[in-house]
Amino acid sequence: MSYQKPRTQHDYKDLIWSLLPLVLICLVIAGIASQCSLTASGPTQGKIPDFDAKAALTDDAHLMPFSIRLPALPDADPNKWEANSGSHDTITGAGGGDVSTVGFITPEGTYMQLSQTNATQDALVRKYANTRTPSGTEQRGGHQWTVYAEQGSETAWVSDFGDVRILVKGAGNAAAYNTITTSVSQAQPLPKN
Repeated sequence: MSYQKPRTQHDYKDLIWSLLPLVLICLVIAGIASQCSLTASGPTQGKIPDFDAKAALTDDAHLMPFSIRLPALPDADPNKWEANSGSHDTITGAGGGDVSTVGFITPEGTYMQLSQTNATQDALVRKYANTRTPSGTEQRGGHQWTVYAEQGSETAWVSDFGDVRILVKGAGNAAAYNTITTSVSQAQPLPKN
């Protein structure tokens, strides 16, 4: 005679009792691997990954068929901007081209993306600010920036520097946009060799 009840009589209590050992095993493994921690005060800011934006953009200036600029962002506390990531991408389709992107963490702890490309402005906006509509323009460092905004989404600023289009977007406040767009506008192209 079987001591198990038929499947049709299983309920949520049986599910919980069968999953509980698996959850405990996962927590023990995560704790041993030091991949999680619990604090009574809530989440804390993790360490920002180290990324050498100057080296990455210097390499991109040698590799990319368009000029690359390295913005002179504040690098001393309390206004320090920290580069945390970089990537290359390609915009395909009409007006496409290569893209060099570097990410920064602002002094307030928000992320800002700086993308430089030889793609057309329309292709750049389609790729990185597709659902946003132009909401105005801003003048920074002798360049006009078109502001693309949408309620509930990160604002994107785009400017045409002749042989390169530059996009800035992120969760930063107005001061962050002012700082990065002014720095990029004032930066000279890095040497090609």
